[in-house]
Amino acid sequence: MTARPQVVAQPDINQLPPLPDPPQRDMQQHMNFVLPGVASSLAQHLGALLPGSTTLVGGDGYLCPRRSDYPGCPHPDMIVAFGVDPASIVPSNGYVIEEVGKPPDLVLEVASRSTGRRDYIAKRGIYAGLGVPEYWRFDHSGGRYHDTALAGDSLSEDGKYQPITITTEPDGVLWGYSKKLELSVCWVAGRLRFWDRAQQRYLPNQPELTAALSESQARANAAETRANAAETRAASERQARTDAEIRIRLLEEELRRRQNP
Repeated sequence: MTARPQVVAQPDINQLPPLPDPPQRDMQQHMNFVLPGVASSLAQHLGALLPGSTTLVGGDGYLCPRRSDYPGCPHPDMIVAFGVDPASIVPSNGYVIEEVGKPPDLVLEVASRSTGRRDYIAKRGIYAGLGVPEYWRFDHSGGRYHDTALAGDSLSEDGKYQPITITTEPDGVLWGYSKKLELSVCWVAGRLRFWDRAQQRYLPNQPELTAALSESQARANAAETRANAAETRAASERQARTDAEIRIRLLEEELRRRQNP
């Protein structure tokens, strides 16, 4: 695994007011991104939830070069930034490149009827101009709102985006490799997933985590039941031994009395 960059020194922005909330999104982002726990699963994998982490996984805030530019700036569904101080970014209610000291390492947009065309046409130039190294687009509909179901771009040295190769598997899964995440970004039956090559598995989504938790709880309950049953059997065996020892002593005493009237 490649080394993550060092934390970029940031100015003290704690006294600045937070950016306004962006316009309300439609249900597609919630149904295909928030509800399945995609961002939280990725944040967990990248260590962004650990105390003192220098990795930010966020979204739905303005991404702008300067604070004053926010009215005309995009508000991506997800951004990932390494080597930053999340504690100073989150209160800003957005990502201000001038204040953070660097652009995010990756931006991802989820298609919707209202934003789809802008995602794959205008925003490619916007994010390239902001210096975002990777820009990914996911369309749950298979390309009804974007120009394709899954697409990714990597920023070249001349500041222009070059398409990332997208592979189509026989089962219909689409994927492209993100060098920044060191994961494959996948379109799986209309769901956004991340594939971990090292572990040879998808990062677990919310339903899978819930199922795994239920299974773990069921195993724990079964183990406790078995332990309780074993303890009950052991207690019964101990009592049986005690009763047997008492009977033996009584018989021995009775035998002695009869032998010595």
